Amino acid sequence: MSNELRSLLARVEDKDPEIAKEIRRHIDALQSRRQFGLSFERHMPESVALTGRPISVGDKVRFLPPRGETKAESDATWLVTGISGPEGKRIASLIHPKTKEEAPRALEDLVFVADFRDPIYPGLKRSGEPVLRGGDKPFHTVINAENYHALEALLFTYQGKIDCIYIDPPYNTRDNDWKYNNNYVDPGDSYAHSKWLAFLERRLKMARRLLNPRDSVLIVTIDEKEYLRLGLLLEQTFPGARIQMVSIAISPSGAGREGAFRRSDEYAYFVKFGDAAPAALDLGPEWQGSKGTSTKKIRWNGLMRSGTDAGREDRDGMFYPFFVDAKTGAFHSIGEAIPPDVPRTKVEPPEGTVAIWPIRKDGSEGRWQVGAATASRLRTKGYLRIGKFKGTATAVSYLKAGEQRKAQNDVFGAVTVTEAGHIEVETGSESSARIPTTQWTLTAHSAADHGSSLLRKFIPGVAFPFPKSLYAVEDTLRFFVKDKPDALVLDFFAGSGTTAHAVMRLNKQDEGRRRSISVTNNEVNDQEDAFLAKGLRSGDDEWERAGICERVTKPRIKAAVTGLTPAGKAIAENYTFTDEFPMSDGFEENVEFFTLTYENPALVELDLAFERVAPLLWIRAGSEGRRIDQRNDTFGVADTYAVLFNVDASKPFLSAVEKAEGLRIAYLVTDDETQYQAVAGQLPEGVESVRLYETYLRTFQINTGRV
Repeated sequence: MSNELRSLLARVEDKDPEIAKEIRRHIDALQSRRQFGLSFERHMPESVALTGRPISVGDKVRFLPPRGETKAESDATWLVTGISGPEGKRIASLIHPKTKEEAPRALEDLVFVADFRDPIYPGLKRSGEPVLRGGDKPFHTVINAENYHALEALLFTYQGKIDCIYIDPPYNTRDNDWKYNNNYVDPGDSYAHSKWLAFLERRLKMARRLLNPRDSVLIVTIDEKEYLRLGLLLEQTFPGARIQMVSIAISPSGAGREGAFRRSDEYAYFVKFGDAAPAALDLGPEWQGSKGTSTKKIRWNGLMRSGTDAGREDRDGMFYPFFVDAKTGAFHSIGEAIPPDVPRTKVEPPEGTVAIWPIRKDGSEGRWQVGAATASRLRTKGYLRIGKFKGTATAVSYLKAGEQRKAQNDVFGAVTVTEAGHIEVETGSESSARIPTTQWTLTAHSAADHGSSLLRKFIPGVAFPFPKSLYAVEDTLRFFVKDKPDALVLDFFAGSGTTAHAVMRLNKQDEGRRRSISVTNNEVNDQEDAFLAKGLRSGDDEWERAGICERVTKPRIKAAVTGLTPAGKAIAENYTFTDEFPMSDGFEENVEFFTLTYENPALVELDLAFERVAPLLWIRAGSEGRRIDQRNDTFGVADTYAVLFNVDASKPFLSAVEKAEGLRIAYLVTDDETQYQAVAGQLPEGVESVRLYETYLRTFQINTGRV
């Protein structure tokens, strides 16, 4: 900045510090522009109206349209200077921050406005009953929220831990494509490109903090409208990443565009961090032109059943012992199944052996996937494997039918039988695994056939613009999470929920425990003016039921898991391609549904908002098992985490934590650093300590410089 400009700015500061501050911000933005590369207006600040957020003195607000009208009297932002009147008829005193105009308004005719420079303190509240079909598997989560704020909330739970982010952002091609500062952006707007870039850049910077820098991938889809600008933006936002673009044919017949070639494809950018790289997969004949590479791997699956119907009592004939040598762990024989009323202790192992039973981590009796006779046949063929012996237990795994066929058809190349009695691939043998080219032309990726049409099968009568092919999303994810059965996948432009659906299909194919996080808003899009004309507003039941999250995302994901439409009818179609089975089978998965809330930091600090913070604690601990939803006067211990509410109860708390198995995190509520360190220092090895609510509040102290 020149001396002359500094002098002029100092004169303005003496008369109006707020205007001087705004001028300085614009100067800083201009100075930060690149001479080369992608330059665009940052359009600060982006803001969002938060329906349902209580309004207090000092808040920023906007007018809502009077009921029955489509336009508000003013779209300016006002400050609340006072609130008066009886409950139900409260009046807010307002002042315009620039003109100093004053105006009283009914509180119900105002909506809270948050600038993205302002700190927010998020919570979560359950929005509908969870879907529970996955037994002890971790939960997928669906969050109804403005996605920038949801990303901020996820910083508390998953900073540096996300394995894969897949997003299909607005393509900036339609007048109802996306909103900037609560208004749909017209593609003809001279600032449409820079607004879109500013909108996306903020979210990508948050995504950068969530991704695991050692091994993760960001996948972004786009069409020709913005692909060049997006490519430059990705290079500037992720300078150390390796970026590649793939062309995916999504419309075999092409979509007509006036005066242009028919559009048949779109693009996917793969932004790879650390060790991330596409895995070689067994690809069908449609994947042409790919170069061969050997995987040298056979996928062994655990023989003990997980998920639903996994207990001993759930299936007769599936509870029997494997006998192994007591010293070496070598396979000896397979015992007979015993009835449910016979204790396993009644079974006498052959001399010199020990019995291996399907006992789950919590000590309860489970069951095997196949009966004893089938297990014997698998063993004879080399398709059953005994793991490393650990003194009293060992893992038992087997090849599923698909892997058996691959072995029989030489997919893995030459195989041999080990001394232990199971098959393995000879070192150096070739397989049919491939890494494809950057041109994907597959029937499975047709958006019309496997996006729109498929969506109608799950939620009949409900339309959603341009949903992705389920199998296209599944394929893009598969190359990066194939060897990560516990991968965490985030989609913060979730729309119809295709990404979560694809993750569930991947889990079914290899019995994975991958989790998805789906973030979407509840906008009503092109119905907004019609609803306003009817006298409805955002927050009214009819309005909310018509929003994206409530009308499309949640019903689609529920239908995918249960195999039933929202009307309760079985979905009478089959999945095709990689894994063919009836859609009515559903998936053995668990899903929770939340809405993002905005909490008062003073109440959080005083431990008066625990119920809204509680889901964040559970999510940070892995979204698994039981959740502690209510505070008490001492402590609570769940499956994967514990909360100490009162340090005076630290002795019994530490005793309970010591006895618990599978705990990952201990949350300690105290404002005293010495007390916190004293308790944290006594936690068992491997249990992370987190100080509440100091860690939570510090995480969300955000403003313009945060990203």
